[in-house]
Amino acid sequence: MLGWEFAFELNELARQIAAEARVDIRFKKIPREVLEKRAVEQGDIHFFELAALTVDLKAQKKANSAVVKLKLKDFIPPHDDVPQDVLKAITHWSQWIDYWAVDWNYPCAVSNGDTFHNEWQTFRTRKGNDFVLETSHVYDQPGTYTIVIKVIDILGNDTTKTVMVEVE
Repeated sequence: MLGWEFAFELNELARQIAAEARVDIRFKKIPREVLEKRAVEQGDIHFFELAALTVDLKAQKKANSAVVKLKLKDFIPPHDDVPQDVLKAITHWSQWIDYWAVDWNYPCAVSNGDTFHNEWQTFRTRKGNDFVLETSHVYDQPGTYTIVIKVIDILGNDTTKTVMVEVE
């Protein structure tokens, strides 16, 4: 499926639905160069697939609350769009990630459910000692919660993933 831009979390949701229906679907972004006649004539147009993010989610019940642990497991950007020198420098998938954030309570009633609220984040620094791949949150009330994870990669592209957790 080709598109100029895709709605928030569409890639992940459509992949889940397609997998259940045993349909192979890929989303590819239409590059801006398609509007340049010269680029089209030279065959310089390439359609790149959106990135994929894998997370692990675990809920642990405590006395009057639940602790939900979230861990990034894998991140796969579209490699065709990456300069060769960058590809050679990457030795672990986490090096693709520059920044990631979590909205533990999406959708928020205050924002009418359409805004990502950055409630936790970590980012890569020059020293690189503070960047982590996991975090946790305490829910004091039972219910079903929607969690949105947003990743910004080293090329400036953003990828989102939505997961649900049931707190008893």
